[in-house]
Amino acid sequence: MKETVADRRYAWVVVALLWVVALLNYMDRQMLSTMKSAMMVDIVELEKAENFGRLMAVFLWIYGLMSPVAGIIGDRLNRKWLIVGSLFVWSGVTLAMGYTHDYNLLYALRAIMGVSEALYIPAGLSLIADYHQGSTRSLAVGIHMTGLYMGQALGGFGATVAESLSWQKTFHYFGLAGIIYSAVLILMLREYKYREKPAKAPTGTSGFRSVASGLSLLLGMVSFWMILFYFAIPSVPGWAVKNWIPTLFSSSLGIEMPVAGPLSTITIAASSLIGVIFGGILSDRWVMKNLRGRIYTGAIGLSLTIPSLLLIGFGHSYLGIIGGAVLFGIGYGMFDANNMPILCQFVVPRLRATGYGLMNMTGVFAGAFITRLLGRSMDSGNLARDMALLAIPVLLAVILQLAILRPDTANKADKQA
Repeated sequence: MKETVADRRYAWVVVALLWVVALLNYMDRQMLSTMKSAMMVDIVELEKAENFGRLMAVFLWIYGLMSPVAGIIGDRLNRKWLIVGSLFVWSGVTLAMGYTHDYNLLYALRAIMGVSEALYIPAGLSLIADYHQGSTRSLAVGIHMTGLYMGQALGGFGATVAESLSWQKTFHYFGLAGIIYSAVLILMLREYKYREKPAKAPTGTSGFRSVASGLSLLLGMVSFWMILFYFAIPSVPGWAVKNWIPTLFSSSLGIEMPVAGPLSTITIAASSLIGVIFGGILSDRWVMKNLRGRIYTGAIGLSLTIPSLLLIGFGHSYLGIIGGAVLFGIGYGMFDANNMPILCQFVVPRLRATGYGLMNMTGVFAGAFITRLLGRSMDSGNLARDMALLAIPVLLAVILQLAILRPDTANKADKQA
């Protein structure tokens, strides 16, 4: 296999195309959370916080449960069409949300969105990893991650758009945008032509045996269990910051939520953009000189989140808390940019989407756990303290990562070639 100049150029086209998909992925799921007030005028069940919580939770649980399945599918089907289909379905769901005034139907649509959005990330990241091998992989993944951050930030403006138009038209316009973009992907996105094929099931059997074989191979690797742990533990403070940082900014700095919300989310998003780009470039250069370069870059990123959590939790000044948020964003961005590249050093291409699907599931479930736990902390007045205590498991993850993860190649496929 020898890639041409045209192949290398198109590899960046793939990143650009999927960047928009990543933006739509997070924007469509996020904007519902900001439009509760507008929607409950027409859907009275949303007046109860418990019902709104159920609506948000069903997406999270189905998304997490579907992630390993999505990975398995992504390793066996054409990823172009999987991505196109996933985008088309969740965009159609977004469009349909604007036509419903029934809570139960809205609940069902949110569940379908969880299934369709789960199909994207493993397929999209494994496709980028195939197109970018060696010296550009972490940077490519990092740039793609900025699409997720941008989508999350733009999703927060859903209420602003709904106030100007209506919540129905907001869903209509964002849904139509995704449906139209799925047509663009049909014309421009291509599956990686040198893709390693999954093992075929023996004659007379179903594909279940090959799926079981792949899972057995992954779960039989100590390094993969370490990667799962390495991914899940930082996801705890990652989700904690994502869901609770506006509340913490408001309470610790004594400012109103309309100010605390944008200040906290923009700070995290902007610093994360810096982190993924810096972490991607550093990792790509370091791995060319040292096979553990990606491991070290991820460890540096996670290490930065340790003092940041202490500052966010125990700080009471703008300098301390905002400085902690900036440090967290940079560190978490460096971590984010290297998850799939590190996986690629231990797992062959035909199992990468499956591997990332399992990682995504552990991260989402860790997030669901900590979000509920910190809710109790908030009620008891211990949110800041418990946020700071999350630095302890992150320190453990860094130590174990450096002690156990020792790759023997920059790209697992290289060893098989």
